[in-house]
Amino acid sequence: MKRLGWIDISKGLAILFVVYFHFFRTVFEHYQLPPNDWSGIGAGMMSILRSAWWEISGVGFHAVGAFIILSGWTLMQSTMARVESGHVAWGKWYVARFTRLYPMYWVAHIVYLVSPFVAKLEPVDDRIILSLLGLRFINIEMNFMYLNAAWWYFAMLIQFYLMFPLLFWAARKFGAWIFLIAACGLGFFVRYLMLGVWPQNGLWLLGGFAVCRLPEFALGMALGFWHARSSARAEWFLLRGPGLITGLILYPAALWLYDLSYVFVDFATGTCCFLVIVGIAGLISRAATMAKILGFVGIYSYGLYLIHQPYVIWLGLRIRPQPIVTFLFVFLITVAILSAWGSVLERTTNAVVNKLLARKRTAPA
Repeated sequence: MKRLGWIDISKGLAILFVVYFHFFRTVFEHYQLPPNDWSGIGAGMMSILRSAWWEISGVGFHAVGAFIILSGWTLMQSTMARVESGHVAWGKWYVARFTRLYPMYWVAHIVYLVSPFVAKLEPVDDRIILSLLGLRFINIEMNFMYLNAAWWYFAMLIQFYLMFPLLFWAARKFGAWIFLIAACGLGFFVRYLMLGVWPQNGLWLLGGFAVCRLPEFALGMALGFWHARSSARAEWFLLRGPGLITGLILYPAALWLYDLSYVFVDFATGTCCFLVIVGIAGLISRAATMAKILGFVGIYSYGLYLIHQPYVIWLGLRIRPQPIVTFLFVFLITVAILSAWGSVLERTTNAVVNKLLARKRTAPA
């Protein structure tokens, strides 16, 4: 399967936006933005820029929706490549997927437990067993955000993996766009039930019950299917400007949905964020050095995702409050260190796992 560099860049941008958001929220949690100063043109312009920075920083969690879309895309793309080269043995597919996910996830637990520079906001108790299993949706109020709040995404992801063969079959059987409409209908209906008819804890909608985020995942699958069939047209829309402009134009409407109905908010904001991130990735892909750096971050985004939050909370609690320029400078240094640390952990873990699997395959009966 040909690796798409702009997908890696998009993943890099998305995970950096998530890390930035967690750092921003920690540092400026109790900070009140000063009122706009309109005493002069220069002061007024600085006030506008400061307010824009504040608003953009506050929606960094939308990148999670973009990541769900990218996950659906890459999973669809890789599975279609296997189908076209022969057939998919779903048993082996599951083994490959979970041996990719779980070892690094367990390593992240070890790093959290032994590292001296992480925020340890909760005691280590018997809940860690469910955390290690990835079953954080059991007793969701107590376990979903346990130890490292970012790990809720893992619990959602394994649910998508478990249902993926059925989703893949449906997408190929009925076509990408009919599948997308049906998946959105199911996801929106479940969200409607959990929000109004049978109110549930909001953590279920966040990802505790993966069907609530199925519209984003299905959109990624549909786009991956579309790209496989018409790559030139898909890349023209996503990378050459139309997708970026569409995302920017529709973003205010997506934010307006917060006041109308939360049923559609995650899908709308995630889609707009995805279009903007991929559009920016298309521009960055023309700058070789920047593309290489962000592509590297994207390739190892899984490791960065698993380890970053306790570190940035620990540091953020110790430096707040700070001037905006100082905050941005510290963030750049921090994210560079964490990206390197996450990539080392992920590459080392993958190498050890691959060596163990290779030894097992070649061992005599």
